[in-house]
Amino acid sequence: MSQTREPGVKQDIQAVEKLQEARRRIHDEIGKVIVGQREVIDQLVICLLARGHSLLIGVPGLAKTLMISTMSRLLDLTFNRIQFTPDLMPSDIIGTDILEERSEGGESRSFVFHRGPVFANVVLADEINRTPPKTQAAMLQAMQEHQITAGGHTYRLTEPFFVLATQNPIEQEGTYPLPEAQLDRFMFSLSVEYPSLAEEIEIVTSTTSRHPGEVEKVMAAEEILALQELVRRVPVSESVVRYAVELVRATRPGEAAAPGFIKEWVNWGAGPRASQYAILGAKTRAVLDGRYAPGEQDVRDCLLPVLRHRVITNFNAEAEGIGVEQVLHRLLEEKG
Repeated sequence: MSQTREPGVKQDIQAVEKLQEARRRIHDEIGKVIVGQREVIDQLVICLLARGHSLLIGVPGLAKTLMISTMSRLLDLTFNRIQFTPDLMPSDIIGTDILEERSEGGESRSFVFHRGPVFANVVLADEINRTPPKTQAAMLQAMQEHQITAGGHTYRLTEPFFVLATQNPIEQEGTYPLPEAQLDRFMFSLSVEYPSLAEEIEIVTSTTSRHPGEVEKVMAAEEILALQELVRRVPVSESVVRYAVELVRATRPGEAAAPGFIKEWVNWGAGPRASQYAILGAKTRAVLDGRYAPGEQDVRDCLLPVLRHRVITNFNAEAEGIGVEQVLHRLLEEKG
């Protein structure tokens, strides 16, 4: 290793060690407010450091909103919540130009752009499927390009920029399913499950007897941006990249190498963005575990949240009661 690279390598090693400590503190601090959900919290941290966005699916009352707002506080990030409703307009999200008087006499007027709630580090799109596609589409440019366009002007969003959307999997009346193009903008689709018996007892006991504890800040925005750059520098072997790509390609029924059950049960498979996110997630998971390069197991650990919203089953699967999760678990078993 050359002399010129040694200082940078030492800094990266120190950053990895610092990130491990930060991960432990994140769990400790969130544990003051949220009981359980450790895996979901880890996946949210992975998504943030990989510069992705997450879709959280779970029934009401599982503390999805509280988890997200708590994480924004302990990471010292600005946070805005947008409650998606059928009458929400795109301008309610990105902002709008308002005519304002420039002088006391009212002679000079001009349009001034007033920023919407999307201008925050962490944006919670609550029940995103309750608003029409036109308003859902207002998030597309923000999520993909980290900027919005209004009145012919382009405005950069605050970095780091992290969108977390929630969906209720039960109540579908009056909802608008997210189009595939928007679903593909989410790095992870996370399933927030019911707590265990012991966790639910702790939740009920703590929330009915005391106020939630105050969380302490763990990292600032500048540190998160530096760690996002660190993740991009993590090396990954060609064999691990090939492993991720082959797994993603195996979800496409038109591929010659796709298993028979994929051809039978899947209508559409995942695109190249799934391979990219699988590798980014694997790199981030490796760094969080204190390792300096990801392996195939890291890819496998990220594959379900990366693929569950990108693989679309067909009528045959529905008729046989086969869901996406079952298809993906079988794929991992056969291709593992």
